Amino acid sequence: MTKLSLIIPIGPNRKLYALDSIKKQNEKINTIIEEGSNPSENRNNGIKKSKTKLIGFINAHSILPEKWASEVIKFFGEHPNIDIVGGPQLTSKNDPIFERASGYALSSVFGAAEASTRYKIKELNLNANEKHLTSANLICKRKVAEKIKFDESLWPGEDPRFLSDAKNYGFKIAYSPDIVVYHKRRGTFNGLIKQIFNYGLTRPKKEGLKETIKKPIFLVPSLFLLYIIFLPILIMIHFMFVIPLILYWILNFSFSLYEGIKNKEIVSVFLLPILFFVIHISYGLGFLYGTLNNRFKL
Repeated sequence: MTKLSLIIPIGPNRKLYALDSIKKQNEKINTIIEEGSNPSENRNNGIKKSKTKLIGFINAHSILPEKWASEVIKFFGEHPNIDIVGGPQLTSKNDPIFERASGYALSSVFGAAEASTRYKIKELNLNANEKHLTSANLICKRKVAEKIKFDESLWPGEDPRFLSDAKNYGFKIAYSPDIVVYHKRRGTFNGLIKQIFNYGLTRPKKEGLKETIKKPIFLVPSLFLLYIIFLPILIMIHFMFVIPLILYWILNFSFSLYEGIKNKEIVSVFLLPILFFVIHISYGLGFLYGTLNNRFKL
C-alpha cells in the first residue's frame, strides 16, 4: 500500500529534474505533477488529488537520495506526535562553482541567519518552525493539508506562511537531518539577486511591520542598506561612522574564509564576500520596497 504522495509544482516549460531520483526510491510513491504559474495553487490542486496519509512537497529541481521516502516513513513511525517534518536542501558538489558557493553562503549564519538551517545538516529538532524548513523538502500528515492551505497570493514566501499557519493552529513541526534533498542554486548574480530580492519583497506581505519588529533579524539587511546609502553624509558628520562598514567587511571576509575551509573549497573564498554582500543588500532592498509598497501602494 502506498503511504506517501509527492506533489511537485512546476512552471510552464520548466525542466523536471526530480523525476529520475523519484523513480529510484526504495518505497513506492504516488507522484503528482502540477503545472502552472502559481506554485501555491499547484500544491493545493495536488493535495486535492492525493489519497495517501502522508503528503510530501518538493520542487522540480529537487534531487532525492534513494532512501528519502523510507526515511520519511521511518520518521513518522518513530515520532507519531509530529504532524509536519522536513529537512535541509543541500547543494550538490557536482554543481558549478558559482552554485556551490551560493549554497555555502546560504548555509552560513552570516548569510541567512537562523534560516541557514534550511541549507545544511543540523541536529534533530522536534520543535521546528518556518526558519528551518522550505517546501523544497516538506512532508505533512493528511490532517494538516485538510486544515492548512498554501496562500495563493504569496510567492515566494508561501511555505513560511504555510508553516507559521500550521504552527499557530497547533500542529507540531520537526526538522530531521536524515530527510535531505539536493537542490540547484541560481547560476548567475542576476538570478541570485532576483531570488533574494523576492524573499525580502514578500516578507512584509506575510507579516506586518509590527510582527516583524518582534523578529528584528529580518530588519538588519534593510538597516544595513540604509546605512550604506547615507554613509557619505554620515562621514561628513564624523569619520567614525565608517567603523561599522569596516567591521562588516572584517566579518564578511572571516566567514568567507571559514566557509571555504569548512567546505574544502578554497576557490569559493574569492566569491563568497561578494555573494554575502549581494544577499544582504538584495534582501534589504526587497524588504524596504515591499514595506513601502504595502504602506503607500507604489
